[in-house]
Amino acid sequence: MQPIHTLDDFFTRSGATVTLYHMGRRVTPCARSVLTQFEHENAAWPDPWQGKARLAVMFRLGDMTEPAIWFLALPLDELGQIDPAPRDAFLQRLLETLGHNVNQVGRDDRQQIDNLMKDNPLAFTPSLSFQAIMHARASHDLAQPASQHLELVEAYMSHQQELDWQALGLQGLADFVIRIDTAAEQQLAERLPSLPEPVLHSLCYCLEHVAPGEKLMAALRVRGEQAAQAGDIETLCCCVRAVGSTDHPATGKWFDNLLADNAACGPDLLAAIAARGWEHLEDAERLPCFLECLAKEPRSDFAAVVRDLALIPRLRLPVVMCLRDAHASSATKAKLTELSAPSSRM
Repeated sequence: MQPIHTLDDFFTRSGATVTLYHMGRRVTPCARSVLTQFEHENAAWPDPWQGKARLAVMFRLGDMTEPAIWFLALPLDELGQIDPAPRDAFLQRLLETLGHNVNQVGRDDRQQIDNLMKDNPLAFTPSLSFQAIMHARASHDLAQPASQHLELVEAYMSHQQELDWQALGLQGLADFVIRIDTAAEQQLAERLPSLPEPVLHSLCYCLEHVAPGEKLMAALRVRGEQAAQAGDIETLCCCVRAVGSTDHPATGKWFDNLLADNAACGPDLLAAIAARGWEHLEDAERLPCFLECLAKEPRSDFAAVVRDLALIPRLRLPVVMCLRDAHASSATKAKLTELSAPSSRM
């Protein structure tokens, strides 16, 4: 019998039905092959967050009536590949806990499997918005009904009935966003200017994980710019994060305008772009501009943000090249010089 060296080996040998989701910068489906390649050290993790490969593992073994869910944060090395030791320790604990042939794991082992997450250094608790989106995605992907909270959100967004916005639940907003169609998105774009700020903020936390269409993106930009003019940086950043997944050129142009606006471009905005709009940094002009703004902002942790961006495989080389080619008189070069001084570390 072949030994079990990876989590993927365990799921294969046990015959588990497995569904994976990235839980790093966004909640998105994760192909099983991504985990396989990563665990065999053949590829860097595509969606790193704070030096970890964060994922939700939803699986059903044997005669389990309900799937188990693990939230795992696997440490990465400096190249964004797996640091195998923590994974190996978890796997050893898993096999010792089950204590018998993994082919026979089932409902009777559910409590032991759940207990593995207690005091587990690899376990983490996602934010409430991430949990809501993950459950909304999972129910949708498995062709299961949405939560009971969806109906209220649909009624509120479409003006079908007058509702107190405080009756809306985060899970309902997540279900609404994941299941949104063209007609509902049009209604939302029209409703967006009048949404109370608490509803808008919660909605944006959910929209971060999808790609809003052009009309909704435009409405979010208008609302964000109004917030910026009013000095409401929190709402501005919520709107920026909400449009981060869009690939429409207008999003990149908005980011360019914000990076050029000294009043808007503070640490929160830079963090929002780096966390949710990083794909728009794959631009020969925008990336050095972003790094320059980051270097000029004393309230931002330049080294930490750059290190995190450089772990993203598609950004690693552009970031390295930008740092290498930074002009001698730039704030970026000055920051690099400061960090390379004997008393500093990047």
